[in-house]
Amino acid sequence: MDANADETSAPCKVVLAGTIAKAILGEVREGLSRLPRVPLLVGFLANADPAARMYADWTAKTCKENGFDFELREVDRDELENHIIVANQDKAVDGIIVYYPIFGNRQDQYLQQITDVSKDVEGLCHRYLFNMYQNIRFLDDEKQQKSILPCTPLAIIKILEYLHIYNPILPYGNRLFGRTLTVINRSEVVGRPLAALLANDGACVYSVDLDGVQQFTRGEGIRKRRHEVVEKPELKLDDVVPLSDVVISGVPGDKFKVPVGLLRDGVVCINFSSEKVTSYFRPSNQAG
Repeated sequence: MDANADETSAPCKVVLAGTIAKAILGEVREGLSRLPRVPLLVGFLANADPAARMYADWTAKTCKENGFDFELREVDRDELENHIIVANQDKAVDGIIVYYPIFGNRQDQYLQQITDVSKDVEGLCHRYLFNMYQNIRFLDDEKQQKSILPCTPLAIIKILEYLHIYNPILPYGNRLFGRTLTVINRSEVVGRPLAALLANDGACVYSVDLDGVQQFTRGEGIRKRRHEVVEKPELKLDDVVPLSDVVISGVPGDKFKVPVGLLRDGVVCINFSSEKVTSYFRPSNQAG
């Protein structure tokens, strides 16, 4: 995996996300086999966005491959609210996913809030977002029902676990203690939630965007509490990249490149943008 990199060729070991997903999907199928019936995921498409259509098609394909029932419902955006309410009340529907943007404003946020918490598979409703930022990991006092996390930040966490960036010897909730990570993206969809999740697991996280650098931490030691955010106007990207055990980039467009020359030896780099830059890396078995 790679972050958006500059054109300095660097030897590395490339790990494809699909390789990691295979093991996780195996666990999913095993859990599915123990259920009394096949769960039904309903997707709502209420726009003409090609990216949303592609996401819906990808959802259908993934559900079919892994044994879930999926139903895509194409509806008028002005009727979407009513359709979500009906699906909330339908006992045959186990999960709901809405392909945004719909209106592209606060009305979309409202639609996210009316999805029933028990059926919100994307973790976009207020309770899940509150839990994520407050470092509340379960919905119940018995700690049997985990709070849902947004899919892309969760996928990146699963990648880091696979690569042993998380230390399994440390207690759950502290397994990034001592790690420094840089996240180049502070969107409300991926970058900021990801920085918060990593900091809540004990890491020091530098969050970088056009407005500057913020530091996400959970304080000194391994105290379990929610993260803190501090503005770091004295720091720039070039200052934090050399400090980082992990650099995660999600900058849209092909003009931005991570300064590869500043990466420390052994760093893990992850790219979650749509731009592929693998040509700027030499796999270690090809390095001269």
